[in-house]
Amino acid sequence: MIAKMGKPGANTRGVLNYLYGPGRANEHTDPHLVASWDGFAPDPGRDEAATLAQLATVLDLRVKQAGDRAPAKHVWHCSVRAAPEDRILTDGEWATIARRILNATGIAPAGDPDACRWVAVRHAEDHIHIVATKVRGDLAPPRNWNDYPRADKECAAIEKEYGLRQVVRGDRTAAKRPTRAEQEKALRAGHTATPRERLRATVRTSVAAATGTEEFFTILRSAGVLVDIQHFPSGDIRGYKVALPGDKNAKGEPVWFSGSTLGPDLSYPKIRERLTPTESTPTGRHSGRRRSAWQQVTDEAARIPDVLAQANDAVGQAHITVLAETLDALPLIAPASYKPQLAQAAAAFERASRSRIRARHQQAQATRRAIKAIVREPAPKDGALLAILLDALLMAVVAAQHWHHTRHHDQQAEAARQAAEHLRAACQAAAVQPLTVIHQRGLRLTVTVQQRQATIVRQALPALAEQILTEPGWPALAAALTDTQAAGHDPADLLTQAARHRELATATSLSEVLTWRLHRLAGLDPQPAPHTTGTPTPPRATTPSIHADRSRRTR
Repeated sequence: MIAKMGKPGANTRGVLNYLYGPGRANEHTDPHLVASWDGFAPDPGRDEAATLAQLATVLDLRVKQAGDRAPAKHVWHCSVRAAPEDRILTDGEWATIARRILNATGIAPAGDPDACRWVAVRHAEDHIHIVATKVRGDLAPPRNWNDYPRADKECAAIEKEYGLRQVVRGDRTAAKRPTRAEQEKALRAGHTATPRERLRATVRTSVAAATGTEEFFTILRSAGVLVDIQHFPSGDIRGYKVALPGDKNAKGEPVWFSGSTLGPDLSYPKIRERLTPTESTPTGRHSGRRRSAWQQVTDEAARIPDVLAQANDAVGQAHITVLAETLDALPLIAPASYKPQLAQAAAAFERASRSRIRARHQQAQATRRAIKAIVREPAPKDGALLAILLDALLMAVVAAQHWHHTRHHDQQAEAARQAAEHLRAACQAAAVQPLTVIHQRGLRLTVTVQQRQATIVRQALPALAEQILTEPGWPALAAALTDTQAAGHDPADLLTQAARHRELATATSLSEVLTWRLHRLAGLDPQPAPHTTGTPTPPRATTPSIHADRSRRTR
């Protein structure tokens, strides 16, 4: 059950006209009162003699009596909606719910004879609207501060008592949702996402790609976004706002959005904090060999589950933030066939990237530097490194889901779960081609070698061994175990490490998941490139370019 507060209004009759009218799409049916402040308010929906003017007049009585002391915007409006799968509540049940919401918010405390006047109107099976005028019987204003969190808390209690769906509740750190007007405007223009959503995605991707605030604004402009930077008198940047070129208001002017209205973490001070350079520390070493930026990101992503399990909350939140930046950057550089799932994973995880915990961003700068490097480095020609990276990210996203869940961050945990589903699909698709190559190598192993690797599996993972050995992906895992031995590693030890993170019950194929993790832990190249001579091609030094439409994401 969800309560939604409308903006304070000054026209009681206007709100009633909407509630008793046909609705914007003729969706209102049988509008009528289910309750009122005294039980005797006129009901134009059920009483032919009653009029909307009469109902507005009795609701506004205290407002007129208060005169100049009454607030200019005296109309309080709250809708309360049940979940689609909930049973249909009776008028009597809705009346009780309305009174509980009014009591919880302070508009009409139970037993208070001077409480504000109010009515509850039902014009659909699944919700009611509560309208009150904010002048009490003693002509004082009601004590309704923080009315939304109070109403939300009461809705949670009502769900449990009435046996309704228990809605995942937030902590007021979510990005602002597009309004109905924004959604309808986008549909008229032929877009599935609103300008607010498209700009939010583009700004987030730009932050992930940029190495500093100047480059951040450069990338935004290269994406075709209008950028207006505000300065203090000193010349320092105070903030920014963005708009899409074709998105204009009734006056023909661009519709601007400040960073903070796109997302709590997209204000200029928050972006500057994340992009502030820190002293570089040596990263990317593995077995004495220099690791590419892609391998460095993979290594850092693989560390996140341990960080979340061991570090304090501020450090954990920093690594979840940088995990979101990794997901934001991937659609820029991944092959086209994987972009939709990766964009959906990034869009879903956006909600999981924030909580009430203040992040210590400097603790995650090694990962952040590696992310910005992969945007400038040519993507690997084979899909093996991408598949290994996606598996490490999937492991990190599931760990983030658990981290949020244990801290009762319900919306964030649910967002991480949804992101994991999209990421799992992308990981499986990316793994097909390189896994086929490894699988073929496994089929060429002698029976003796396969038996030796099967013994290692039974030793390291006795509870999962028989399932793994009967999977179609077993030859690939046998090849991976052989490669780890050839590289001088203990395959049983690495296999145990590979199975330690993330519940394997969600994996479609245990052997495939373990294959990628062995290659990552051992630092192996699943598909060695042909031997070449000469100087390697240096990484690109150009500024990443993003197009706004490429950043559009499903919400």
